[in-house]
Amino acid sequence: MRMLKNIILVRISLFKHLQNMNQKELIKSKSLKFTPAREALLDILEKSSKPISYEDVRDKISMDKATFYRNTNAFENVGLLKSFESNNKKRYYYICKQPHGHFVCSVCNYIECLNEIDNLLVPKDYKIENIIIYGRCAKCKEKN
Repeated sequence: MRMLKNIILVRISLFKHLQNMNQKELIKSKSLKFTPAREALLDILEKSSKPISYEDVRDKISMDKATFYRNTNAFENVGLLKSFESNNKKRYYYICKQPHGHFVCSVCNYIECLNEIDNLLVPKDYKIENIIIYGRCAKCKEKN
């Protein structure tokens, strides 16, 4: 558990350093070519309070689906983004500002970031990379 907390502290300090950079510096720091499309995509992801899919972005910027996935793949390969697939088979992307998990409603596909993951019991030599909890959100729980 102590090793996991040390890893989390190192990641938090790295993310704080990355947060102080503007998009252009951030993209170039990862040895990627700076383009206006990448800048716009990073801007949307930074301002989003929850993970987003292509469908969430397509009306906000002029970017076709292939360009979106090519850029998100490049960002993910260099560690700028993380992603997961939801029940609805959509891939959701987010900038991991601090280690956290996600709750995905199995009925309506509502997604919420979970910041309180410190109390999980993790085996000593395991490294957690992503936590996704599936269940029913408050609205869907009330309906059934």
